[in-house]
Amino acid sequence: MEKNDKPHSTPKGVVDPAGAARRISLRQHAPTPALAHCIEYFWIVTWDLRGQPAQTQRVLPYPNVHLAFEAGQSALHGVVLGPFDKTVAGQGRVLGVRLRPGGARAFVAGDSAALTGRVLPACELMGETAAALEGAVADIRGDAALVAAAQALLAPHVHTLALDPRAALAERAVLAAQAERGPVSVAALAQAVGLDERALQRLFRTYVGVPPKWVIQRFRLQEAAARLARPGPVDLALLAQELGFFDQAHLTRGFTALVGRSPLEYWKSQQAR
Repeated sequence: MEKNDKPHSTPKGVVDPAGAARRISLRQHAPTPALAHCIEYFWIVTWDLRGQPAQTQRVLPYPNVHLAFEAGQSALHGVVLGPFDKTVAGQGRVLGVRLRPGGARAFVAGDSAALTGRVLPACELMGETAAALEGAVADIRGDAALVAAAQALLAPHVHTLALDPRAALAERAVLAAQAERGPVSVAALAQAVGLDERALQRLFRTYVGVPPKWVIQRFRLQEAAARLARPGPVDLALLAQELGFFDQAHLTRGFTALVGRSPLEYWKSQQAR
């Protein structure tokens, strides 16, 4: 593993992690310090399903804007409100860039909320840079060389984005919401970062793209999915209580809408792995 790389662990947002490991390979790589105020990390997904039927991988997206580079499909993806399904077939590779709060301003002006739920073609935002990155994904072998090429191509765009202490505050609030035993209400999150609720709402609209209540619930549902994927028994009522849901029924409604199966059904499917 390279010095700046993150461990290749499965993020909590990946549904059915055991099954995902048979469909795709997901790796993360840290940016250079010069780009780190904009880019949280690069991610590379590869798959080889030649001779097998196409398969779909579901992800419960984090509250981040992403750039994704793939032949003919390169785009900037605003925060995805529902689940994200990626169908993979044959052999393929995608280079992704997870942007920090406010990082999308290096590529498109305006509040992050204006991007939520939208997919913007990278060629319209970045011109020849997008084509060059698609070429790099197709031609460069090895993660380190691909990430190095991507950083060189993205640097002129990223360097136009000045350091913004408000963006850093937004990221601190998101990380507080993500903590395993973090705030489970907007009021508690606002208190944790020293803002009133209205100011926190404005901060998230500008830099994150979705309201703090949405962020808190998404992280709680990701945590629920991660715990239900672990081997062993589960107490759904206790899980709902620990994660700040009003009751088990509240957890079940939110989980089923996002994952596509009830918590109990999902837990059973993971125990069978």
